[in-house]
Amino acid sequence: MAAAPGAKKLQPIIVKRVKKVSHGHHGGAWKIAYADFVTAMMAFFLLMWLLGSTAKGDLQGIASYFNSPLKVEMSGGPGSGSSSSIVPGGGQDLTRENGQIRKSDGSLQDPTRSNKDAHTLREQARQQDMRRLASLREKIEKLIEGNPRLKEFRSQIKLQVTPEGLEVQIVDEQHRPMFDSGSALVKPYMRDILREIGSALNGIENRVTLAGHTDAAPYGNGDRGYGNWELSADRANASRRELVTAGMADDKLLRVLGLAASDLFDKDNPLAATNRRISITVLTREAEARMFDNRRMDGHDAVKAITEQIAAR
Repeated sequence: MAAAPGAKKLQPIIVKRVKKVSHGHHGGAWKIAYADFVTAMMAFFLLMWLLGSTAKGDLQGIASYFNSPLKVEMSGGPGSGSSSSIVPGGGQDLTRENGQIRKSDGSLQDPTRSNKDAHTLREQARQQDMRRLASLREKIEKLIEGNPRLKEFRSQIKLQVTPEGLEVQIVDEQHRPMFDSGSALVKPYMRDILREIGSALNGIENRVTLAGHTDAAPYGNGDRGYGNWELSADRANASRRELVTAGMADDKLLRVLGLAASDLFDKDNPLAATNRRISITVLTREAEARMFDNRRMDGHDAVKAITEQIAAR
């Protein structure tokens, strides 16, 4: 159909669609690279920290592993540098420093400091012992003063704190002996004294020694039979029985012995009545340990002498 004369020609409508394309430098790829860089830096600083806090021997052990991994793998352990023996790691412990020793748990200890600590502990134990013995002495003195029967014999009970411990000595007086002449039978008043002391000693942990003494006067036929040595030992043992009867544990006694006249109380007058006495010593911990050490040494010497005698035959 033909267009009418004078009509306008229709133009086609064109729609342009613009497609937006992102440029490369505006994308997110740089974030991945930055994350990798931060991770690498963190790993680097962690490595620096580990190297700074690792002992020299461990570092050498790590180096030896990378130099000869098969040797370290077969030997065992973290590396040859930290080995404590020649077999598993190939040499001396390189982590050990001068003036230090390795304890069984592998930690290091300064021997100088260890000695100081041991000395401090011993000194603290000694002071604690002295306080305990001073308290015991005060307790016995109050016991004597508060007991009319014991107070009557106060002059025969002598208390003294010595380096070995608290020494309680019960001595004879001229007309008031603890035992009959030549006898180990305890007098009644002596029995009271021993039982009161035994009751007081039962409340402490320290061990006790007990000794019997005589004066220097010869007794009987001591050179051929029963004499002052036997008499002093029997009196010491009789006193032990009274202490145990009073409640003191028998295993608290570490030593019971007779000394005859070998340790006089009055050295200027060997025949004085005060030389006839019973000595009870409450030992300090140090004196007790020293006594046990002496026992072990005596036993060692005896075994050695027997061995030498057998070998000489």
